Amino acid sequence: MRKRMRTLAGSLAAAAVMAFAPAGAIADTYWQCVPFARLISGIQIFGDARTWWQQAAGKYETGFQPRAGAVLCFKPTSRMRLGHVAVVSQVLTDRVVQITHANWSPIEGSRGKVEKDVTVIDVSPDGDWSQVKVWYDPSGDLGGSTYPTHGFIYPDATARVLAASGLSKVQNGMIAVAQSAASQMGAAVRPGAGPIGVLTQAADSTDRIAALIAAAARGETPGN
Repeated sequence: MRKRMRTLAGSLAAAAVMAFAPAGAIADTYWQCVPFARLISGIQIFGDARTWWQQAAGKYETGFQPRAGAVLCFKPTSRMRLGHVAVVSQVLTDRVVQITHANWSPIEGSRGKVEKDVTVIDVSPDGDWSQVKVWYDPSGDLGGSTYPTHGFIYPDATARVLAASGLSKVQNGMIAVAQSAASQMGAAVRPGAGPIGVLTQAADSTDRIAALIAAAARGETPGN
């Protein structure tokens, strides 16, 4: 576990340097989570996010271990009545992944934006991804809430072909990507901030994320 945490910290510190790279954005593009997740995962499920888990039964493989390209399905809550879906872009450890998703954090005061490669941590007592914490841009860190999830929907061969097409559209600038990977460390660079300041911010956020991972590994339930 300690080795995985060191690897994560190294990845986050490296990403901090990327804060100086421009992030592509199309200001007038508004994305809901469902059509965006369908586009870049290739998984052909329609309807509100809260219905995806049930719809996937018998059509797609589902499970409770993260895989790149899988869709993480969030259960509806009182504040998120339609549920949420997000695509796993990278598995960092057995309890930490990066996701790409739409319409989660308000970016520059606006909803409907896409966030690329942001952190999600499994904080469930049993390590089954039934409870997660998600990067929240306005706080520059993991959000304070814990969200219940169903699990992961895994793409089949057809979905992977469709996903490749969707990702090509992303890379060609047809979809706004409002966040760079560096945003997940709270490295929203202030005017005039230099590399040392960015790395300091990254280290602070990494410590908080590492503490949450350690707590999850000990079977503790972090506070909301």
